[in-house]
Amino acid sequence: MTVSGSELFAERPRPVGQVPDDGLPAEAFRTVEPAYGTGSLADLLPSVCAVLGVPGAVDLLGLSGRLDGVDRVGVLLVDGLGAYQLPRAAPIAPVLADLAANAGSLTAGFPSTTPVSLVTLGTGVAPGAHGVLGFTLRRPDGRVLNHIRWTDDPEPRDWQPVPTRMEAAAAAGVPVTVVSAPEFEGTGLSLAANRGGRYQGAGDGGAVADGMLAALRAGPGLVYGYHADVDRAGHLAGVCSDEWGAAVGGVDRMLDRLAHGLPPGAALLVIADHGQLNVPETGRFDIGTDPRLAAGVVGVTGEPRVRYLYVADGALDDVMATWRAVLGDGARVLSRDEAIAEGWYGPVPSRHAGRLGDVVVMCQSRAVVLASGWEPSTVGELIAYHGSGTAAEMTIPFLIVR
Repeated sequence: MTVSGSELFAERPRPVGQVPDDGLPAEAFRTVEPAYGTGSLADLLPSVCAVLGVPGAVDLLGLSGRLDGVDRVGVLLVDGLGAYQLPRAAPIAPVLADLAANAGSLTAGFPSTTPVSLVTLGTGVAPGAHGVLGFTLRRPDGRVLNHIRWTDDPEPRDWQPVPTRMEAAAAAGVPVTVVSAPEFEGTGLSLAANRGGRYQGAGDGGAVADGMLAALRAGPGLVYGYHADVDRAGHLAGVCSDEWGAAVGGVDRMLDRLAHGLPPGAALLVIADHGQLNVPETGRFDIGTDPRLAAGVVGVTGEPRVRYLYVADGALDDVMATWRAVLGDGARVLSRDEAIAEGWYGPVPSRHAGRLGDVVVMCQSRAVVLASGWEPSTVGELIAYHGSGTAAEMTIPFLIVR
């Protein structure tokens, strides 16, 4: 639930010309499909709930052996700290580096963006089932819903109808605590992802660690913590910038406090919601300034790495052909039906399919599609982005601390 790409930041982003080297190898740009049912964010809380004895929960990740004797589990989500960021974080984060030496990995859901990932984690189902299919989506009445700014319209339980795993745990008598920023309490996204948990506001990383430890020491249960600083620093200044390094250092201090403060019977699982990659000025396309891309497009949602285009009647084939020609190797351009058939969202019921655009644009390499005139100008001033299906964005760490 971090402030992210299409939000206005308190500070201005670094000028786009100043893009740090994020150190990503070529293989980080290979395509990685979401591993729903075998190794994705959707599989984590069902597995944790099975360890904690919640009836009907299935240990899809095989955690029971690794967590034998555990009766309380903390799950810390570090926004933006993808698996491909760990090698660059290691020199400035010794605790994280030590934990990462034996790290596993999971995949994000798709798109690899915060609202989608948080609800995928919280519900334990793929995005197609829960319906939060992008950073922004078009509602049936034509208005655009920004999931970060979501309050109570539409009603969260209607827009996202799947019960959360926290609700299931609480109903089974397992105490559930959510430790996150105070301003996120009661928002539409919090209710969609985390309803069922007792909310505890925590204004910074130290407070998140303290809140999680207090809940874990109070007795058996499930404790979820969320920390946004790494994602925010990456967006504003770039992965591997000084600001990003400072945010990673803050996470390392959190992990040090948590790892050394766990009570008997507790385990800490550390995950992320997505990775990030820096995008130079040469990789930026813009619907608002390129009439070729604007032709036939009547609506735009999603975010720069995964765009949803709503097209005029009869314009679908022309729009897809034009976008493929203009973007070339910078993106895959699919129809809605093609994207669903490829399995990126898992099964998508008809009530949710209409939330996707007529066209789904999945950026590859170091490319983004901006939409000046459709969204705030700051979106085009960011340095790091995420959302698409590359390994750098989709692969997230899975660390276990006993």
